[in-house]
Amino acid sequence: MKPHFHKITTPPQNSFSIRHDRQPNFGRVWHFHPELELHYTIQGEGVRFIGDNVSNFSDGELILVGENLPHTWRCHDKYYQHKDDLYVEAIVLQFRPDCLGKELFGLPEAYLIPQLFERAKKGMNIRGIAKEKIVHFMQQSVQAGNLERIILLLQILKTLAETNEYSPIASAHAFYKSNESETLRLNKICTYTLSNYKKEITLEEIAGLSNLSVTSFCRYFKMMTRKTYLDFLVEIRVSHACRMLVEDNYPIGIVCFECGFNNLSNFYRHFKKVTGMKPFEYKKKYLRESAA
Repeated sequence: MKPHFHKITTPPQNSFSIRHDRQPNFGRVWHFHPELELHYTIQGEGVRFIGDNVSNFSDGELILVGENLPHTWRCHDKYYQHKDDLYVEAIVLQFRPDCLGKELFGLPEAYLIPQLFERAKKGMNIRGIAKEKIVHFMQQSVQAGNLERIILLLQILKTLAETNEYSPIASAHAFYKSNESETLRLNKICTYTLSNYKKEITLEEIAGLSNLSVTSFCRYFKMMTRKTYLDFLVEIRVSHACRMLVEDNYPIGIVCFECGFNNLSNFYRHFKKVTGMKPFEYKKKYLRESAA
């Protein structure tokens, strides 16, 4: 499953996108985009991949995915058999952090919103009363227009920003967006990394892609993401290893080299550092949870 940069097209008359999907499945493409995504599953079940997290999903789940956090909802195999009576259904809200203008969320009264966007970079699984309120607002938003549409978005953001009824999903942050040019540069870095993680990527190579010296690139990437590029690359490789372990029956040695690690001891060390478990423990835990 190869990750892709996904460009979301919003109609020119709208500042953000919200839609009610009813289709055979959610697709298979693991992707990322600079928009935040609020995903409410009305009907469907399978496995979701968000950052380095792999978990089951089912009806009624409400997830907020932060900007540039790779994700996909992969349905069980039965949803790909094109049976007429089998489909998935979801309401999906996608919006950029500055979709209502760069000044609005910089106001003193809106200080909770940037904090929400920061939490969303790990993904958020919303529960309880907050979920009920947000789902109601999302349902209304699908049919709303003009100012009512904007008011409903603000109500959704207010509820998300004020609630403690959530749990983080991924173990590591994605990107810290500063301005459009920096986002484009980070997207370029991320796209290249996601396409080439299986091979060796040197700092000289990725710095050249960014039109920066190695020293400047390392400083820039650490400032924007609060991690080193090499840590980011390891997280990408481990996230692919997690998917291979639960999706396929490959031996761990095959997974190791398919995900860009040059030896098993290196793979085991990095895998445990990122996930807190050894590869076989991770797979055992996933299989146990799937059977529950």
